[in-house]
Amino acid sequence: MTYHAGDKPGAGAYRCLNCGYIVHVESDDQELPVCPNCGHEEFEKVQED
Repeated sequence: MTYHAGDKPGAGAYRCLNCGYIVHVESDDQELPVCPNCGHEEFEKVQED
């Protein structure tokens, strides 16, 4: 599933589909930012160990 900047996808780690940068969302009501590394707006959720 693809998530976009401005979405509130829930707490977890999200990988930028453009550069692979990992963004951490700390709470369920926090919005995904644009990628701070490349400015891209699409992400996928990643499993954290």
